[in-house]
Amino acid sequence: MEYHKEYISSRFLKLTYPTLKKHKPAVVSSAAPREETDLRPLPPGWRSYTSPEGLRYYVNSCSKETTWRRPSLSAEVPQRPLARQSSSPYANGCHSSPRTSLTEAADVALRRPTMSKQINCVTFPLPGGSPEQQLLKPNEWSYCDYFWTDKKDPQGTTSVAGFEVLLQKQLKGKQMQKEMSEFIHERIKIEEEYAKNLSKLSLSPLAAQDEGTLGEAWTQLKKSLHDEAEVHLKFSNKLHSEVEKPLLTFRCDNFKKDLKKYDHHIADLRKQLASRYASVEKSRRALADRQKDLEVKTQQLEIKISNKTEEDIKKARRKSTQAGDDLMRCVDLYNQTQCKWFEEMVTTSMELEKLEVERIEWIQQHLRQYTTLRHETDMFNQSTVEPVDKLLQNVDPGRDRELWVKENNTGEVRPVDMDI
Repeated sequence: MEYHKEYISSRFLKLTYPTLKKHKPAVVSSAAPREETDLRPLPPGWRSYTSPEGLRYYVNSCSKETTWRRPSLSAEVPQRPLARQSSSPYANGCHSSPRTSLTEAADVALRRPTMSKQINCVTFPLPGGSPEQQLLKPNEWSYCDYFWTDKKDPQGTTSVAGFEVLLQKQLKGKQMQKEMSEFIHERIKIEEEYAKNLSKLSLSPLAAQDEGTLGEAWTQLKKSLHDEAEVHLKFSNKLHSEVEKPLLTFRCDNFKKDLKKYDHHIADLRKQLASRYASVEKSRRALADRQKDLEVKTQQLEIKISNKTEEDIKKARRKSTQAGDDLMRCVDLYNQTQCKWFEEMVTTSMELEKLEVERIEWIQQHLRQYTTLRHETDMFNQSTVEPVDKLLQNVDPGRDRELWVKENNTGEVRPVDMDI
């Protein structure tokens, strides 16, 4: 579609879909001690542990501070923080103290306040949570800016997608066009009946015996009825060919079929988005379970140090890291699918907008033809159609769209990326 290149390719959408990157592994300092040679007691609150790599490190049970350097009894000696050993933001640190090292980072990822919310599997920004989104087509009341969220149906039982509202607008327009054609058809029938009655009356023998100049005037009066009948018959024929038929046949072939294609295409994208969303939620729960399991095992290590327990922690850490990577992958796939849906929504809604402008201008053209024919038919009755003429001259598809959008829009806030 022509709008796709003009608006999508130029990236006026100004949405960002950042690539998720893994954290680089921290480098363990070569100065880290590898064995315990100092038998002096540790300061209060400090405990000594050995990492799976055989490195000695120290944990403060109160402040949760970790360090490679043996704590000094002097408070003036600063401690060197423990370097992080894992390459994933979802893996635990080497030591066994809960909420330490990268476990804290994972908890932040799981529990930090989100700047977005999900509504029917679509991600939207929270009010005030991000810079105000600019309209894609400012001052135009375009369909592509106001139908992102869903709305309740009149019964309030189910939700209707914003795009579905646009499709219903198109179908309603087609029905209105058909009813206008039926109205003109009834007008034609009245004109034909009127012409028939005028012609019949012009042949009446009443007062035909009158003689002289008065009789001639009377005969001319009856003939004028016949001429008037011909004018109205001609008017009805032109109404049929130049107004009724064009209104009836405009987009009568594949219009509804094309709308169904739009509907199915967007609906399929929404289904894909819902599937991606379900995968994200499943991965998020799996990560929470892995984190909980890892936390339990690290707490067990504080109570009893054994090779088996440390091996269990290694396995739990690997599973936690994998679960975190799975979550990032699912979120990335979700955002890609939402981006595709977003672009198709913009492109297709603007195509529907274009179709609506064409429909209104087509009807405007043929209703003005109706008034032109009416003027030609009866110059003495112009006052009855002048108001119609004035209103038709003032027909404005943009204004019509603005009024309709204000009445039927479902929300102008566009989707954003889901937070991990």
